Amino acid sequence: MKIHDHKLEINISKAKEGNQAAFRFLLDTFWANVFNYQLKRTKSENDAEDITIQTFSKAFDKIHTFDNKYVFNTWLITISKNVHIDLLRKKNASILAETTIEQEEKVYLVADENPTPEDIIIREQNLAKLLKDIKQLKPKYQEVIQLRYFQELSYKEISAQINEPMNNVKVKLLRAKKLLAEIIKKT
Repeated sequence: MKIHDHKLEINISKAKEGNQAAFRFLLDTFWANVFNYQLKRTKSENDAEDITIQTFSKAFDKIHTFDNKYVFNTWLITISKNVHIDLLRKKNASILAETTIEQEEKVYLVADENPTPEDIIIREQNLAKLLKDIKQLKPKYQEVIQLRYFQELSYKEISAQINEPMNNVKVKLLRAKKLLAEIIKKT
């Protein structure tokens, strides 16, 4: 995706000032580049997505250090490489058992058809379609949507509950909202 350099510079400047719309613009513009780069490296959608989330989290946390004489996409890819290397180091140092691809795929095949009491109340309030759309999201996105919008937890509370940095929570929520919007548009 080719974007106008001036528009990019403006959004980077706004992001440095903490503008959420600018962060969303940068995430939407460069998500595919970083994700596809990691997908080629990891050969796993889940790993590529996790690394991409961490990449944007680190990038947004350090956006004030970005120098405009460099290419923003290259800066993101460099961060992404480093995140991947760090994860590989941790993985090699870890003694935890790995799950197989077949085991991971089986998890996504398990569907909970039974509505919860919350689902019944929401259905009565004519929000069943929204829940159905949310359930099409991956579990990690469902979780942050549930915590933020149904349990009304703050970013800090969500961060503590899922044991991830607050920036990861923000990026996951941005990504979850984008994916949910795409699902809603299709139906």
